[in-house]
Amino acid sequence: MTATTIGAILLVGGRSTRMGGGAKPLLEVGGRTLLSRAIGAMTDAGCAPIIAVGPQLDSDAPVRWAREDPPFSGPAAGIAAGVSAQSGHGDGDAPEWTLVLAGDLPHVERVTAQLTGAATSAPSAADAVVLSAGGHPQWLAGIYRTAALRAAVRAAGDELAGLACRALLGGLDITWLADEDGITADIDTPADLARMRAAFEEETVSESSRTLPPEALDEWALALRERFDLDAEDVPIGLILDLARDVANGVARPAAPFSAFVAGLVAGRAGGTPQQVREAVAAVVELAGDWKER
Repeated sequence: MTATTIGAILLVGGRSTRMGGGAKPLLEVGGRTLLSRAIGAMTDAGCAPIIAVGPQLDSDAPVRWAREDPPFSGPAAGIAAGVSAQSGHGDGDAPEWTLVLAGDLPHVERVTAQLTGAATSAPSAADAVVLSAGGHPQWLAGIYRTAALRAAVRAAGDELAGLACRALLGGLDITWLADEDGITADIDTPADLARMRAAFEEETVSESSRTLPPEALDEWALALRERFDLDAEDVPIGLILDLARDVANGVARPAAPFSAFVAGLVAGRAGGTPQQVREAVAAVVELAGDWKER
């Protein structure tokens, strides 16, 4: 059975007027930029090629950059530019599906997972699977058969600038996927950004508490001490948790456990005394603080 091939178009060319200008995809939520989240989600889903449409925001990003013509002429023009930039120009050498996402989706990992999963089981007659929130189509949270997407762009001709997504895509045979958890919520205003950052922070704390309550943590620490014949000061729980928090906030959440391991490795090589552990942890925390300022 032939594997489903998926490309991606990420639209990052808006003016961010209600945010006071600037590049929304470079805003940080949960310790990562929206751009980094989106590209990471697309890469993890096996999307290739990934076309980012808009001004080049990150020269090191593993994407192909394209620009809508004229700039700031709307998402329909951005989709057309993305389709044009895909490898080749014939339907035969294009990916079977193309994921189309706005660049300001904080929950982009969940959006990508739902859409790519739905594409593999979509009806054969379906041209697209699109998320719908509260009955409103989320055209920039959809996955489209590439041939159908290209046909829609060709049909629009030279009328793409300022064209509504509904006008471009509304004629396709769409399978609707209800967004019951609010994962298509985007960031349009500073209030949206503050609310989303608070939600991510609360979610992080909640997940940490749900995974291991304090009493279970103490029990686990005791089990480790007994198993490896360690003293209480050899397992500084508070120090390591503070390290994980500072690295997660300053660098990224996946860097936290790795950094704790490195701190332990460095302290062990230095002799492994409690003071050497504190010094190694302090060095890692300092590095994480400097990293956040980059």
